[in-house]
Amino acid sequence: MNQNGSITLFQYWNRLRDGRPAPKRSEVEPADIKSLLADTFILERDTRGQAVFRLAGTRLCACYGRELKGFSFPSLWREKDQRLVSRLIHGVFDQKSVVLIAFEGFSRNGRSNKFELLALPLDGGVENPRCLGVISAVEKPFWLGADPITDALIDSIRVIDPEKELLNNRPAINVPSLVPDELGAPETISALGRARRIRHLVVFDGGREE
Repeated sequence: MNQNGSITLFQYWNRLRDGRPAPKRSEVEPADIKSLLADTFILERDTRGQAVFRLAGTRLCACYGRELKGFSFPSLWREKDQRLVSRLIHGVFDQKSVVLIAFEGFSRNGRSNKFELLALPLDGGVENPRCLGVISAVEKPFWLGADPITDALIDSIRVIDPEKELLNNRPAINVPSLVPDELGAPETISALGRARRIRHLVVFDGGREE
């Protein structure tokens, strides 16, 4: 976890949950994270069982060149990564996983930039799972917000153990990154299902091979 937005939101979420798997949605006070609101989002599960945006910050919407409310969260990624992203977010919903994704976003005009995404569970009850998250641009080039991001590829995934101590004001990571050419041990993603490596892809069993 390298971006200030991810670190700050994680620490706030960790304080709110106070040892529970996740805090309640009603406990999140926008005023407490006002410096992050432009980059934050909340996901919910729609009637089809898909993860969609319930809310999205103004800078995040500008980055993608559209109002994100109601849009499918996995649709932000290239098709070959969408099933993986969907599994990860449902792990946040159902197993209260904490997921960190490093990805590269590509603009309509062919520019690219690196991003970090943190997804945190919220307790909305069995029928109304929620996910609180933030997307932080690693760099802020002049074109970001004017040339919309239209495509994205995952660079790495980390599953964070929130029970670990905070070291140096940063959350301890309990597993290695899952990167294109190196898949961690199976237990690193046990909450999300079995996985295997196919060339440069991480594929969850039951998914589609590319």
